[in-house]
Amino acid sequence: MATLDTVSLDIAVVLGSTVMPVHQVLRLGRGAIIELDSKENDSVKILVNNHPVAEGAVVVSGSRIGVEVRRMLPRAPEYR
Repeated sequence: MATLDTVSLDIAVVLGSTVMPVHQVLRLGRGAIIELDSKENDSVKILVNNHPVAEGAVVVSGSRIGVEVRRMLPRAPEYR
């Protein structure tokens, strides 16, 4: 019987997106700024194994940055 400590999940937080030609991406250097299609207070998408599971907000506490889960999304029918 498998235990939970052997389960591997890929968790990602999406702050926003943009469209950029490949030649422009190849010219990006360290410290480059990429403008996203979201605003400072917009919610972020939380993905688990590339599937959206929640929405949240970026929180800053001192020198640490985190994500607060604000709303769980309904599960897709194939995962019920």
